Amino acid sequence: MFLKKRKTLAPSLTTILALLILSSCGSFLKDADENAPIARVGENYLYKEDIAPLLYDGMTKGDSTTIVTNFINNWASKQLLLSKAKINLPESKLAEFDELVSNYQTDLYTRAYKDALVQQAADSMVSDSQMKRFYEKEKENFRLQERIVKIRFIHLPKRFLNKDEVIKRLKSFRKKDIAYLDSIGVQFNKLNFNDSIWVSASRVISEIPPLTLENQGKYLKKSQFFELEDALGVYLAKVTGVLQINDIAPLSFIEPTIKQVLINRRKLDYIRRLETEVIDEAIKQNEFEVYVQED
Repeated sequence: MFLKKRKTLAPSLTTILALLILSSCGSFLKDADENAPIARVGENYLYKEDIAPLLYDGMTKGDSTTIVTNFINNWASKQLLLSKAKINLPESKLAEFDELVSNYQTDLYTRAYKDALVQQAADSMVSDSQMKRFYEKEKENFRLQERIVKIRFIHLPKRFLNKDEVIKRLKSFRKKDIAYLDSIGVQFNKLNFNDSIWVSASRVISEIPPLTLENQGKYLKKSQFFELEDALGVYLAKVTGVLQINDIAPLSFIEPTIKQVLINRRKLDYIRRLETEVIDEAIKQNEFEVYVQED
């Protein structure tokens, strides 16, 4: 015959199983026997409750079937490979892996327990006086890795009409100048008038694109006023303070770092006390003892 019938591919066992699971009472989630296994590899069983988190309301039957089929196949593959690994790997390697798993489980449980206790007990409040004492003691360890500056700047639109007046006010920066600049601030693309805080040069460069790592030394100087321009507009800036690489960082600049260091030290101290107290309590309760080995 000229025309031949196409051969139809038989669905896999896991696909048929997935369809049966999903069609049971409309959804496997509605099946009366939730404890019935849906697959087995050797002595290991896969249950409906293991697949339940994969499915949600509104999924198409096709999507559900695909997800369940893939999950069953992946589960079976892992179980079979694990079984063969236990048979074919050397006993020494299996013992090594068992010890690693046991150690990891112990570390995981104990770390989670200690973290929970620390969260309940550790004080996260750090006073200004504590930070200042720590800073004075350790300031040599807080050398700057990059230039930091105090700066005020304005980003003007390309064709701003009153640029000269803005420059004069930004340089003078008395109360009446600040009030004037604030009153027309809505016309600026961007502004920063808080020149009392230290910021990293890299952050300033990100705000003023014509300023680069290569030319920052030319512009980021104390008392320097500069004007730069690009396709986005004009940048006016007044530098009021500069600290260079390897200078000692000011306390205000590294307060968040110091606070975190002090909190971490408290946590470590608490954990050390906790570990000591656990052992002491176990000894008192006769739950822990060390047997002296005689030579």
